[in-house]
This record gives sequence, C-alpha cells and structure tokens, in this order.
Amino acid sequence: MAEESDQERTEEPTQQRLTQARERGQIPRSRELNTVVVLLAGVSALMLFSHGMMEQFRELFEWDLRISRRDLLDPQAPGLHFAHALRQAGLMLAPILLITTLAALIAPALIGGLSFTGSNLQPKFDKLNPLTGLGRMVSAQALVELVKGLLKIVLVGLVTYLLLRSRFGEIRALVTLPLLPATEQATGLVVSTLIWLCASLVLIVALDVPYQLWDYKRQLKMTLQEIKDEMRDSEGKPEVKSRIRGLQYEMSQKRMMEQVPQADVVLTNPTHYAVALKYDQDSMGAPRLVAKGGDLIAARIRNQALAAGVPLLSIPPLTRALYYSTKLDREIPPGLYTAVAQVLAYVYQLRIATTAGTAKPAPLQTVDIPAEFQKLADTGGIATPDDAV
Repeated sequence: MAEESDQERTEEPTQQRLTQARERGQIPRSRELNTVVVLLAGVSALMLFSHGMMEQFRELFEWDLRISRRDLLDPQAPGLHFAHALRQAGLMLAPILLITTLAALIAPALIGGLSFTGSNLQPKFDKLNPLTGLGRMVSAQALVELVKGLLKIVLVGLVTYLLLRSRFGEIRALVTLPLLPATEQATGLVVSTLIWLCASLVLIVALDVPYQLWDYKRQLKMTLQEIKDEMRDSEGKPEVKSRIRGLQYEMSQKRMMEQVPQADVVLTNPTHYAVALKYDQDSMGAPRLVAKGGDLIAARIRNQALAAGVPLLSIPPLTRALYYSTKLDREIPPGLYTAVAQVLAYVYQLRIATTAGTAKPAPLQTVDIPAEFQKLADTGGIATPDDAV
C-alpha cells in the first residue's frame, strides 16, 4: 500500500495512539522552556545564597592567597592550599548546581510529563543515512529551529548591549573598589543581567510551547483508515469486548435506577423480584415498565422507591408476570392492562387520600390475571439476556 501523505492525516490522534507514542518516548518537549527554567533556577539560587558565597569567597582568598613564609618552605603546603580551594569552591557552587540540576530534571515534565523508556537508547541505523539527514536539514522543523536561533541571537544580543551600555559606568568603577565590595557589586550586576536575559527569552518560550504542542499533535494525526483499523483491532480483543459489555451494563443499570423515583408504583414478589411502572396518559399509550430486576437489583429498586416515596405493593403473581413478559422500557402487554389498571387506580386513590388526609383504601392484594400470564408467572418464563438487564 502506498504511504499516505500528511494531507490525508486529518483526524485527531486517538488515546491509544497517544499512549503508544508516549511508550516510544515521543512526547512534546520545548528546549527553550527547559533553558529558561534552568536559568531562572540558577539566578534564584544565586540570589538566595549570594551572601554565604561572598563569605566563602572571602575565606578562600584570605587563606589561599595570603601564603606565609613557613608555607613557602613546606613542600606539603601547596597541596593543602589547593585542596582547601577546591573544597571551598565546591561548597560555594554546590547549592547552585543542585538547584539547577533539579530544575533540569523537572523542566521537561512541564508540558509533556515524565516518560522513562529505553526505546530512544536503541540504535537507529536510518539516522546514519546521509539522504535522511539531508532531508531533516531542509525540513520545516529545521527552518523553525533556524528562526528560533536567529530570534534568540537578536534578543539576547540586544538586551546585552542595552545592559552594558546603561551600566558601563558601574562596571568601570569596579576596578576602583576593594575586593569584597567589588565582588558583591559584580554579583549584583551578573544577577540583574541574567534576570533581564531570562525575561527576553520568555517571549521565545511563549511562542515555542504552543508550537511544540501543535506540532506534536500534527505528527500524530491519523487517517480515517488508521482509525478504522485501530477500532477493528481493539474491538476484536476479548478483554476489550468484555469491558465494553460491562460498561454498557453499568450504564443501563444506572439509567434504570434513575427512572425509579419517577415511577408511579413498584410491584414486588416481595423479595426476589421487583418491577417499576409509570403511566402518563398524555404521552403513553399504555403503562410502561421503567425498571425491573431480581434479588440484589430488586432490593436496590425497593430501596430507591422507598427513598423517593414511590408506593410499594406486594403482588407476587402480577410482579412475576410483568417481569417475564415485558422488556425494560417497553409498554406492558395488552393482556395485563386490566390488572395494571386496578393497581394504578388503587395508587391514585391512595395518593388522593394521603393528600386530603382522609381514610386510605383497603390494601390491594390480588388482581385479575389472564391464564396465560398466570402460567408464565408460575413457571418462571424464559428469561433472555435482554430481559435480565
């Protein structure tokens, strides 16, 4: 099959394709964002630890540059001074190195999250192909990187020039100051310069991050055929089919339970079966069975009805006849119209008596059921998977 062109990849990537890309280590990244985060972390660490660094810097110069006559004659003294200088330099730089290292590890996760995979460590011999490398050099991605590089050079150069021009007098005055004041002044100048440089790079980051996210989605776009193939492969797996059926069952159960509070009456067996009926003469030709279930589901229907104040009637033969003869969300069969009409008439009388505060009608315990439905109730019928929903 001929390779499909980019123009044909018009569909957004599916979750499965995104997951596979992440497993391969293909996630959105912005090198500009990483650079700015590391620079900001370094500047923050420099501002936070600058006072302590100055003290260590002073100690370094006092101990290592003021060499006594005795040290000059001691052959071990140079090594001791050198070791002390290394230790002091390490103590000065350790906080900044630690913070910038943490920033370098955290920065890549800001837009693409963390991903650990060994696929990128595997050798890819196609990258040794000079024609492939030449194609990457003249690609749109290379052009974007070139534009970003030129923009960085212009921004950083312009900001540096303006800072040097505005603070040239302060920089020139450093040579006239004592060592420690000059060091503190120079540190302040370096920190402020870095802050301005980071601020100039924020503009590039604001352009690069949305572009990288867009380009990542563009590279993963799919054709209609790829989506169809993916759906066919996924739906063909037994575990996926089982999961889909489970989700469908859960959704149907949830929708059914949401209908119980709107029912006019719930009939029970009294414990093994429960059915909920609703009738609206303006929109229904006959009463409709809106919920049904056995055992645990029947108990849930009864509890839902009690919580919503829906009348509960224990009429076992009619309950079983409705359970076995009527599918969920369907109208009851004509043969049970009379029996259900008796039930609804009783429910309406009960509702009127409760509202008016008058005497309630006598409990309804039996109703007239045609012989074929009575037999269905007695024998238990034949429940299909749809009926058991």
